Amino acid sequence: MSDKKIAIFGSTGSIGTQALEILQNRKNLFDVDVLTANNNYEDLAEQVNTFHPSCVVLANQEHKKEFQELLNYTPEYLAFGQSALEEVAENHDYDLLLNSLVGFAGFMSTYTALKRRKKVALANKESLVVGGEIITNLPAFKEGYLVPIDSEHSAMMQCIEGESMESIQKIIITASGGPFRDYSAEQMKSITVEDALNHPNWDMGAKITVDSSTMMNKGLEIIEAHWLFNIPVEKIEPVVHPQSIIHSIVEFVDGSSKAQLGPPDMKVPIIYALTYPEREPYPNKTLDYSERMELEIRPVNFELFPCLRLAMNAAKEGGAAPAVLNAANEIAIERFLSKEIHYIDIPKIIESSLQNISTDKELTPDTLMSIDEETRNYANTLLK
Repeated sequence: MSDKKIAIFGSTGSIGTQALEILQNRKNLFDVDVLTANNNYEDLAEQVNTFHPSCVVLANQEHKKEFQELLNYTPEYLAFGQSALEEVAENHDYDLLLNSLVGFAGFMSTYTALKRRKKVALANKESLVVGGEIITNLPAFKEGYLVPIDSEHSAMMQCIEGESMESIQKIIITASGGPFRDYSAEQMKSITVEDALNHPNWDMGAKITVDSSTMMNKGLEIIEAHWLFNIPVEKIEPVVHPQSIIHSIVEFVDGSSKAQLGPPDMKVPIIYALTYPEREPYPNKTLDYSERMELEIRPVNFELFPCLRLAMNAAKEGGAAPAVLNAANEIAIERFLSKEIHYIDIPKIIESSLQNISTDKELTPDTLMSIDEETRNYANTLLK
């Protein structure tokens, strides 16, 4: 057992379950003290029965009765509803918050934890996409209390470690290109939900998988990198790398470059974030350099992937534009997954939202929530 406590927000998702697998094998790292989930009450109950956390939150109250019936261990604090997440982030005693919540819901947890000077291992893109300007002004962020879990940002961080920020000329962020990287514009018109959820390299949740297929995920990651490393968007270049072995490249002013490589396995950036600045031995998969290996890099076709261009433009505009981009994207994906709109309608809804929602407001947590709600309402009215 460890004397350090970890809170895992979104413990039943892909990142949360892999983090728990690591912690099951490395009990010296953290005591699993907080577990939360949104809908997946069955997996959460199994995790609670295995790890015996003192604090548990199930955000969706509809499953309260069924969830409690599955428990054979009773946590000291058991709560239901979205507001309970904020209560735990603000008041519970933990040393590290692993935030793998999906969507804007994760922003307040990151913000609250950093305000309390708690370390945050961040797998929630929207925290920095929506609230980067606010979060990067917090003293805890400036003192290095936030460590990214995204494979791309973990790669950047590992390449930058020991270097001065002034020596960075450019960051090259790699994208698999998703399942449609070789499609024609005509083929894009007939993409189904099933097509979009069939990612060639990574196993992720539905929302993130669709983001990968539209390359919006790369746009969101560019905004994240901009805030994480205080680097202009113009100095971050996306490229397509189908093998997902090079996770990012940092180019320096003397013409040299560093890249971080590895098989597509999220356990590497997870354990790096949990143990930073140290490295913990762990039997992750490694590359076999005795075998022939293809490493292909190609430019992005922005005509096929307009979501990426929209994200980069929103990042350059700044202010609340990324918040509008994010909220409109979340609604567009929800509507696509429910088969209410076509795949090619996703960027149309985002672009219309960016053109019609006012972003000229002072950025505070309250105004971000207001803009988020206004955008969602607007995006839901489009293409009815």
